[in-house]
Amino acid sequence: MRILMVCLGNICRSPLAEGILTHKTQDLDVFVDSAGTASYHIGNLPDNRSIDIANKYGIDLTDQRARQFSEIDFDNFDKIYAMDTHNYSSIISIARNQNDRDKVDLILNETNSKSFDSVPDPYYGEGDGFQKVYSMLDKACDMIVNKL
Repeated sequence: MRILMVCLGNICRSPLAEGILTHKTQDLDVFVDSAGTASYHIGNLPDNRSIDIANKYGIDLTDQRARQFSEIDFDNFDKIYAMDTHNYSSIISIARNQNDRDKVDLILNETNSKSFDSVPDPYYGEGDGFQKVYSMLDKACDMIVNKL
């Protein structure tokens, strides 16, 4: 199983989701990656706040580098999780066919089926935004693991 996590810049939410799910599936035959729909941060490490919150739970994100989502990702992944409705729409807009579209879902639909809730972007936020995002993604990743 190959799973891709996607947010806007690939430095906050999707690296956390990648790290959490990789950690939870380390004994399974699962490959997890992440990407962003925008090209702002290509080649950069995840945001230090994402790295810090992941480290708090024993997850290392420092081997990750931001990359941009591309059409070829539809061929390389079995499931693509968008972190929010904006990025979901961006991914769907470049889908080539129904098979591509069928691979895409919002990650929080795993915890609340077809709720179409978004993981808030903590980048510009203050306080415990990264902790809240971690908790949301942790629950969603538990549901994904249960399906595997």
